[in-house]
Amino acid sequence: MAKILVSGLINIETTLRVDGFPITYNPVNYPFFGVNSRVAGVGYNLSRALTILGDEVAFLSLVGADDAGRLVRMALAADCIDGAGVLGALPQTAQSVILYDPAGRRQIFTDLKDIQERVYPLDRYEEAASDCDWLALCNINFSRPMLAAATRAGRPVATDVHTISNLEDPYNCDFMQVARVLFMSDERLPVAPEKWARRIFNRFGAEVVVIGLGQQGALLAIRQDHFVERLPAVATRPVVNTIGAGDALFSAFLHCYAHSADPYRSLRRAMVFASYKIGVPSAADGFLDGSGLETWVQKVYPAEG
Repeated sequence: MAKILVSGLINIETTLRVDGFPITYNPVNYPFFGVNSRVAGVGYNLSRALTILGDEVAFLSLVGADDAGRLVRMALAADCIDGAGVLGALPQTAQSVILYDPAGRRQIFTDLKDIQERVYPLDRYEEAASDCDWLALCNINFSRPMLAAATRAGRPVATDVHTISNLEDPYNCDFMQVARVLFMSDERLPVAPEKWARRIFNRFGAEVVVIGLGQQGALLAIRQDHFVERLPAVATRPVVNTIGAGDALFSAFLHCYAHSADPYRSLRRAMVFASYKIGVPSAADGFLDGSGLETWVQKVYPAEG
């Protein structure tokens, strides 16, 4: 079992099933069992996935002193996630609305309230990080001061910068500068993922880069091995909503990599984990536990040891 610190967003997520995009105007609709709300957010998704996989998680986040914040506390307790590092420092908890269609495509609306102007106490971070094997620092502003602290202490950082198109991106550059394991999506890349991965290695110090390619799978780049290749997507069950697929890929990779230090094996398992996860509507549901993941890995990769 690894101990992993996660610093990232919690929000109340509402998912809405629609017939397709673009949406035709209609004043009233009745999508029975098509509207669902639950606690989610990148930090929560990672923490829940890692906990289900069997890791110990130190979770740092900011929520509101409101009814939504109380729902977060209840969800943390139900999911056996230690909420000591989740501080009720905001007037309101962040929220999101996600529309998804039968093909699994999604459109996301996220209201962060004033969380981007808030600071997480660095002494609380230092205490939580002191005995962690890895730090998963999500690219939200309150994680930013933790980057320098992690560098000073020599602690390994993994992060996901999601959609990006510029190596000098002012919002994400410091996260990319520090990360040993760096994830992102290909949705806005200005060049082929292979070329982009090589540019990252030339500009930053990451040891492993993973670029999610959606339905096409993922690209894996490993500095030490001079390896840059695509792994095709895998299928486990029908797709319901692709929201949270990247979080699932990232969390399962980090879980496996923290245990094995084998990026090839870790990404294969992470792709199985993410494929299974997108068979449900919510970003925070659909996670396999450790034994369930291994069972599916044997089905998808029969030769995997």
